[in-house]
Amino acid sequence: MLSWLDLIYQMNIYQTDLIRWCLDTRREFMDIRTLCLGVLTLGDATGYEIKKMFEDGMFSHFYEASFGSIYPALNRLTEEGLVECTQQAQEKRPDKKIYSLTSTGRSVFAAEITIPPGRDKLRSEFLVNVIFSEFLAPNQLRQVLDERIRFHHQQLDEMNKKADTCGANPARQFTLGYGLALHKAAAEYLTQNRDLLEDTSDTSNEAAE
Repeated sequence: MLSWLDLIYQMNIYQTDLIRWCLDTRREFMDIRTLCLGVLTLGDATGYEIKKMFEDGMFSHFYEASFGSIYPALNRLTEEGLVECTQQAQEKRPDKKIYSLTSTGRSVFAAEITIPPGRDKLRSEFLVNVIFSEFLAPNQLRQVLDERIRFHHQQLDEMNKKADTCGANPARQFTLGYGLALHKAAAEYLTQNRDLLEDTSDTSNEAAE
């Protein structure tokens, strides 16, 4: 029996308002199911290989995903017929599950990726420290700033090492370049403007004494 998704795609209307409603165009952020579909457009993969793409691959500098979210998403995608799972026997180890995209899954991803992206959500413990930096001793504030600058330089080093993995793919080159630009700008801003915080911190502590 055909699922409702199969019927929609066979009618060739997946780009209409109906499919947009079915895929929930009002989402605030892209969910892990969509990301898994996207990864599988690049080729078949195991759950572990998908996780590695978020740890060390092209997504590592701008998106996080855990096994606790990836595997439930893959199971649901398989149940919906958007992904197929084949098991490969391994000696003295559990069978390896390899996931591949179905034609319906590819069509669903093609429709979802046309939905305008939501706003990036920034969560920064560093900026919380900065907001309340009046409660930090001068040496503590310097340490916070030093560590943050070091973090951005480490990210730049790691991302530059991945430049070769982009190959001649313009989209991957652009994504990597965007990340490099953000970390470079952040490191430069912190270095050039840290005195705004440090001078205030020194003055506040002198007044307290």
